[in-house]
Amino acid sequence: MIRLLIADDHPIVRAGLNALFDLEDDIEVVAEATTPAEAVDAAQRDVPDVVLMDLQFGARSEVTGADATRRIRSLAPAPYVLILTNYDADADILGAVEAGASGYLLKDAPPHELTAAVRAAATGESALAPVIAARLLDRMRAPHVSLSARELEVLELVAAGFSNAQAAATLFVSETTVKSHLAHVYGKLGVSSRTAAVSVARRRGILR
Repeated sequence: MIRLLIADDHPIVRAGLNALFDLEDDIEVVAEATTPAEAVDAAQRDVPDVVLMDLQFGARSEVTGADATRRIRSLAPAPYVLILTNYDADADILGAVEAGASGYLLKDAPPHELTAAVRAAATGESALAPVIAARLLDRMRAPHVSLSARELEVLELVAAGFSNAQAAATLFVSETTVKSHLAHVYGKLGVSSRTAAVSVARRRGILR
């Protein structure tokens, strides 16, 4: 029996997932969580095999699903984490994978794909939605547009309207370091300004 923890802040989503997995003889929902912190606590308390994790938990939550994923994967024993979200930007995908997620699915995935992904994750296999797998393959084929995790962080802050000084303070680095990261971003995206970098990154799906 696969023990499953559902972490999502929307009651309707949790109810729908519960109804779906109730139909499966080999999957049991053992706990639910409405915040990233609750997800980590439940993962420790209920020892699920797989955690089905959303990425965003409302405007008031500063901790993301990726943050919770990293903490859950550091537990002993460490449940596998399968991301189920509406977001498919490169920044979200890379952040989740780097945090230790075994798979990444979108919420419009058909039921059979979702149940198959949970079973795959429970055995340690990766489970990627076709559109996500295609996105990662595109990145492999075009490595020159692949931004590092830190470059993505800097670009996200720029997109949010942060100045270089504000970004440096937020990331606890020097302003010179931020400028260096931006120079690398400009080179990879083939642009020469902050506005153009954000525009191109959003068009290519690197930023939401």
